[in-house]
Amino acid sequence: MTATPAQPYSPSVPRAHRPRRRPRTPGPLRDALTLMGLPLLAALALPAAFAGGGTRRWFGGRAEGQRAEAQAAKDAAAAAFYELDTAQRDLRISIETITAVDDSPAARRAVADFDALGRRIDEASHQYISAVDAHDLDRDDLEASAASRARTELTAAKEELGRVKQELDRFTDGLGPLLGKAETQLARLAPAVERARQALLAASNALDAVRATGLKADDLAARLAALSPELTKLNQGAGQHGVPQTLERAERVTRGAEAVRVEAERLPERAAEIDHRLVSLRTRAQALTTRSEQVEPILSELRRRFTVACWQDLQRVPGIAAENVRQAETKLAEAQSARDEQRWADATALQSTVRALLNTTDEAVSAAGDRLHRLNAVQKDPQQEIDRTRFAIRDAQRLAMAGRNTPDPRHARPLDDAVSRLERAIATLDGRHPDYWHFLTETEAVRRAVSRVVSLIRDERGAAGH
Repeated sequence: MTATPAQPYSPSVPRAHRPRRRPRTPGPLRDALTLMGLPLLAALALPAAFAGGGTRRWFGGRAEGQRAEAQAAKDAAAAAFYELDTAQRDLRISIETITAVDDSPAARRAVADFDALGRRIDEASHQYISAVDAHDLDRDDLEASAASRARTELTAAKEELGRVKQELDRFTDGLGPLLGKAETQLARLAPAVERARQALLAASNALDAVRATGLKADDLAARLAALSPELTKLNQGAGQHGVPQTLERAERVTRGAEAVRVEAERLPERAAEIDHRLVSLRTRAQALTTRSEQVEPILSELRRRFTVACWQDLQRVPGIAAENVRQAETKLAEAQSARDEQRWADATALQSTVRALLNTTDEAVSAAGDRLHRLNAVQKDPQQEIDRTRFAIRDAQRLAMAGRNTPDPRHARPLDDAVSRLERAIATLDGRHPDYWHFLTETEAVRRAVSRVVSLIRDERGAAGH
């Protein structure tokens, strides 16, 4: 539609089509005529009458009444046109808001419907403008029939403008959800961008503070520098990059900058932790070196008192322990170098490697001592191991029979097998050189099998209870 006119009527009608104002009688003359007691209109007509004729023919009341009605219809149509034009402008702002944020099928459908509605508005506006152009209500010789036609056509144009306005109002009401979503995103935009900028500033300040203590933070500085192109795009605005994309970018920058800030603020504490762990790992490596030296005497005792099967798998422990400790010390030296160069990630990774090597060594060295301890215990009193295993079997058998006259074969069979396996393990203790390690591993295996049956029974009964 055309631009909104300054006048409150006929917004798109050319100035030539607007009513012409009659010249006003000068103030002094008007006052003089009033004092003479003559009606103003009659007094103005006197000079022309004395001159021998008037310049305008005055018709009867019917023609003037039709002219007034037509003018009223024209003013009403102009008001309807102005109202529709204003509503269309407001709706266009809403559509632009939606399209700036939303590219969903619903949003695209709304744009297409708005275009179609715009064509209806153009048709109604054309009807109104044509009616205005077709009738000059200021003509001196305007006939009553012409004024009546003008009133009819202008009234029809006003009614059509009103119908289109109703369609536009219904369409506007239907845009509520889409417009609300778009306005919500737009309301989030400025705060999100500002949060991103503040997060970048906080990260930069944290890096400066850390460097002031003498610590380097080159990796953090590199990560912060990588966010600079994103900040540039944020500064370019959503008009260039889109609202959803700008919101996502702002959140990504905020997360990245916040992570840099947190790590920078924690860097002094992290450096202290690395120093403490290096000391702790170095002490542990020295202790394991001492302990690994004790493995060989343990193996000697095992060889002297027990069968080959009881200690054969431990033969390589001294060599493994020595090699692991050597590797751990090498990695510790590398970790110390990384710490001195303030390569924090490398120092942390190397510490993890050292810890894994020492854990493996600790387990191997402990296994030798534990083996001797357990073999000594079972050699002295095997009955304790036997009673422990039988108790586990009997407890499982009671559970299997709870609430039943006969056990479930799925439970009874593995429990019967456990009894037989235990008896066979006990039988291996007879003889001049019993294999105590085989006996211990068998009783452990029996208890694990029994534990599986107990878990199965409890799971089944728990499921049945539900």
